Amino acid sequence: MRVAGSIIARAFRDSVPVMAGYIVLGMGFGILLSAKGYGVLWAIATGIIIYSGTMQYAAAEMFTGGAALTEAAMTAAMMGARHIFYGLTMSERYKNIHGLKKAYMIFALTDETYSLVCESDDEDYCFWVSLFDQIYWVTGGVIGSLLGEILPFDSRGIDFALTALFVSICTEQWLNAENHYPALIGFTASILCLVIFGAGNFLIPSMISVTVMLFAMRGRIDV
Repeated sequence: MRVAGSIIARAFRDSVPVMAGYIVLGMGFGILLSAKGYGVLWAIATGIIIYSGTMQYAAAEMFTGGAALTEAAMTAAMMGARHIFYGLTMSERYKNIHGLKKAYMIFALTDETYSLVCESDDEDYCFWVSLFDQIYWVTGGVIGSLLGEILPFDSRGIDFALTALFVSICTEQWLNAENHYPALIGFTASILCLVIFGAGNFLIPSMISVTVMLFAMRGRIDV
């Protein structure tokens, strides 16, 4: 019990910076969702079932725009494609975990969670970090939804918060990483696909290109 308690305490302590970000970003989503006419139960449901900041922000627009199921599926696939690379680096770490615990840890592997668990081989630590981070996100969404119902908010520009978050994550990873080849591959492939396919169609080709190149160079670079 003492060992388990220390692991939970360490997971909570390490995830506090994520809590600070997730509460604020989750509040932004909750406010946006409320502005679209969807209440706190929708904030809870999307935070538990979707649990993807980018997709939840997009879903708020899809709810009101009447998007087709195929459009929603394609959007989710494009926005979640970056998790392919997380899977590549975590496949060895998670190979001895089984059952619902493993399924949940794969489901809950967000950008910020990955930045914490990629440095640990302790499956219990990784599980608790994953769980705490999702709790923070759902809590932020609930707070934002409640505030949106009580106080008037101008929701314009709130969705840009995620763009700012990804820029800060990318910058931090660049500064801390010893090997910049994966980042350079991703940047170069994205620029080329943007030029070739245009702004509306470059995401999937760039993800495919990056995946192929990283697989091809897997033995020569530390992904």
